[in-house]
Amino acid sequence: FALAALIMGLSAASFAELGTRMPVSASEAAYVEKAFGRRWFSLLTGLLVILTAVISAATISAGSAGYIGVFLPWEPTWIIMVVVVMMGLIACLATVHSISFAGVMTVIEVAGLVLIVGAGLSQGSTLVTRLPEMWPGWELAGWTGIASTALIAVFAFIGFEHLVNIAEEMKSPSWTLPRALFLTLGLTAVIYGLVVWVAVTAVPPAELAASPAPLALVFERLTGLPLITLSAIAIVATLNGVIVHMIMISRVVYGLAQQGNLPAVLGRVNTTTGTPLVATAIGAALILLFALAVPLEGLAKLTSQGTLVVFAIINLALIRIKLSEAAPPQGVFVCAIWVPIAGLSASVLLLLLDIALFS
Repeated sequence: FALAALIMGLSAASFAELGTRMPVSASEAAYVEKAFGRRWFSLLTGLLVILTAVISAATISAGSAGYIGVFLPWEPTWIIMVVVVMMGLIACLATVHSISFAGVMTVIEVAGLVLIVGAGLSQGSTLVTRLPEMWPGWELAGWTGIASTALIAVFAFIGFEHLVNIAEEMKSPSWTLPRALFLTLGLTAVIYGLVVWVAVTAVPPAELAASPAPLALVFERLTGLPLITLSAIAIVATLNGVIVHMIMISRVVYGLAQQGNLPAVLGRVNTTTGTPLVATAIGAALILLFALAVPLEGLAKLTSQGTLVVFAIINLALIRIKLSEAAPPQGVFVCAIWVPIAGLSASVLLLLLDIALFS
């Protein structure tokens, strides 16, 4: 997870600079337009961002049915419909309200992981004294395992880039956006790292590997609480995933319309809520359509590959912009030229590895 966070940090720095240069919705498309001056390329990038987010949100929506079904004996189809419609209605609220809702859900979601970490720390000095067990030794097999697992861990961090699409609605994006991006990555890496540390010291690795629900096993072993508690937290996590994607999709659709790449009606905002209601409705409809009518098993793996393509494009766009100017504008976050170069290289390498290993 530490390695994955460092890799993602390269692209986060590129997003931070571009986001403070151009704090607009459909930001990825705007960056490409600024760098290459090709409207078709800009539109294609924006549509790729929308497609990957729709597939991801649809996959999460479909997954929520299993957790919610523990409490409500409804048909999965009805559960998915209710989830998407409810999250769509919340996304139509004023941004401060919908983002606050997502923030509360995030706190609850993280609290479940913190509960596991806290339970592990309460075991006394065992957690610390067994720390050397985390070291894989000097054998190649151990480090090969870490490298391959880091590739999977990278995709656990994907999502931080959505922040740039609400930069237009931040009071001070030049101050807020870089801090939000890096804090997101840093805190996520720390929490994930602690959870893994607790998990492998609380439950023997062989037992973890054999379990179909390893985190649930760790939770039950450490806390003694019923697994239904973790199911409730999982529901919050899935709902949070849907609402965050929905807000982002609506802003990208709105931004593309504002840039003249989509019909102007999609760029209108409601006078009461200040949010793009038509764009939000289209995002919710697309998520529902994919969740109910499109086989997601073959498409879900494309979300990570599509995201890596976007990361590569964004890093390339920043390189192009930096090389074409004498000095960066005042008041923006600035990273060295080697950062987007390294980010581009890492994104392409991860994309090739992902295609080779998981396709």
